[in-house]
Amino acid sequence: MDTKTAIKTAIDTANMITTSYLGDLTDEEMMHRPAPGCNHIKWQLGHLIASEHSMISQCLPSSMPALPDGFAEKYSKETADSDDADAFDSKEVLMKVYEEQRAATLAALQQIDPDDLDKEGPEAIRAYCPTFGAAFLMQDAHWMMHAGQWAVVRRQLGREPLF
Repeated sequence: MDTKTAIKTAIDTANMITTSYLGDLTDEEMMHRPAPGCNHIKWQLGHLIASEHSMISQCLPSSMPALPDGFAEKYSKETADSDDADAFDSKEVLMKVYEEQRAATLAALQQIDPDDLDKEGPEAIRAYCPTFGAAFLMQDAHWMMHAGQWAVVRRQLGREPLF
């Protein structure tokens, strides 16, 4: 297996797990916080989408479609404490934006020269994405980190484990 295929496999595995966890949750359930100080899934999902857009765009400018107006600001650190469901997009909108961004991420991965995966990551993200390849792999790790929280929410809501 070559490097790009391994990265795509990791991203696809994270996609399968995260979309399974989200599949049967309602908009209302996605506002549930697993513990005081934890973020609800709607905010986390918007944060993940905006982060993916930012990381890949910084590595490969013009590779990602624009986010909806005000999207990144809606899911910033400053909004994480909000429990106002109307301040966040619906699950339907979030999943549509996610699918658009993820398709662009995978297209960028497909098009990048394998040697460019070793290029030094952009300065703004270099602490956690030291290379372009690490930025692509972060789309697996970051999503899976949050999915662990979603597993807890699912159990609190009375759902059986999926995996």
